[in-house]
Amino acid sequence: MAIVGARYCEPEERVLTVRKTSHFSPGDGFAVYDHRTGGLAFRADTYGRGHGGGASSPGELALLGPAGEPLLTVRRRRPSLHGRWEGFLGARADGQKPLFSARRPSILGGASAGAVVELLSSSSPSAPELLRVDGSFARRCCRVVAAPREEGEKAKLVAEIKRKVDEGTRVVMGRDVFVLKVSPGFDAAFAMGIVLVLDKIAGDEPGADDARADVLDAKIW
Repeated sequence: MAIVGARYCEPEERVLTVRKTSHFSPGDGFAVYDHRTGGLAFRADTYGRGHGGGASSPGELALLGPAGEPLLTVRRRRPSLHGRWEGFLGARADGQKPLFSARRPSILGGASAGAVVELLSSSSPSAPELLRVDGSFARRCCRVVAAPREEGEKAKLVAEIKRKVDEGTRVVMGRDVFVLKVSPGFDAAFAMGIVLVLDKIAGDEPGADDARADVLDAKIW
């Protein structure tokens, strides 16, 4: 399912450690590391807050490759009752059509209500047209599921977000560090683009640090 690029689709499950960096520097940012190699896989920064990232205007968020190359740009669509966000391939240009959009399932949906992601254009005929996020991103406990494209097909798990567990102490870490599991064949860059939008849609849910439900299902990565 190459959406951003075939090089981001691997035949085996890919596990990424995502670290939110906005607590240590201005703006909204992420650093993403490959669990297998330990190397930087992606990073994300906002424009105009001292980062010098790849976004083209204030209020946008850019997903960059390890060398700083722009992969995706996300921005909020205004006006929007559902809190809709749009994602663009590469560094967004004026007049460019979005690659995907994401929103809350309903106007009344809170931070725990998940999200709906619609793929608007893709060069891959196997790419899903609609994805559903089940669970709570604010609690770092949710799944991204691709809806069936044809009658008789089943929904398919393509990515999962879970709390990070320290391998030495077996303690669940804070929400600023979490795990993104990408299913075999799915585009890891697109999965990270969904994470950027979920972070904007969900924000910080009150009480989300109460990870008792997550601890019961936590695994060591």
